[in-house]
Amino acid sequence: MNKKEIKESEEKLIGLTNSFCTQKLNFEYKRLCMNLVKRLGRKRDVPFQRGRIEIWAAAVIYTIGSINFLFDKSFKPFVKPDDICEYFDTKRSTVTNKVREIKDMLDIGFFDQDFTTSRLAGENPFNKFVMVDGIIMLLSDLSLNLQKMVKEARARGEDIEFFTT
Repeated sequence: MNKKEIKESEEKLIGLTNSFCTQKLNFEYKRLCMNLVKRLGRKRDVPFQRGRIEIWAAAVIYTIGSINFLFDKSFKPFVKPDDICEYFDTKRSTVTNKVREIKDMLDIGFFDQDFTTSRLAGENPFNKFVMVDGIIMLLSDLSLNLQKMVKEARARGEDIEFFTT
């Protein structure tokens, strides 16, 4: 595929994920899925250039959903994995294989800064800790000024580590 064809496939994939997210999820999932598709489109070997685009759309949504507890009834929004597969007329086993490929390719896991919903990012248990001289400490053990510095840095998407020497 040339760059123009890749861009067209990317736009089609974003259209499919947007449609699902508009109907069944919310704007934040729509944005996260779009970001994931664009990241995949920047890879040297663009994965969605092979296979059915519907499978990739289901895999993108499934990937974002799986790290944000979309399949847990106690979270809102909630969607069953089979609902995603049915919507795109895909087999779950095929979709989960693509999900594994996406997660491995982009090293995506729980609390990934780029693909986690704002609600889940706020509940990240690692937010309670900070590194001081290479040792993990509770953020609450630091002075209020240092706590404020850490929270401001994290709000900008940065992390901060302290050294006392």
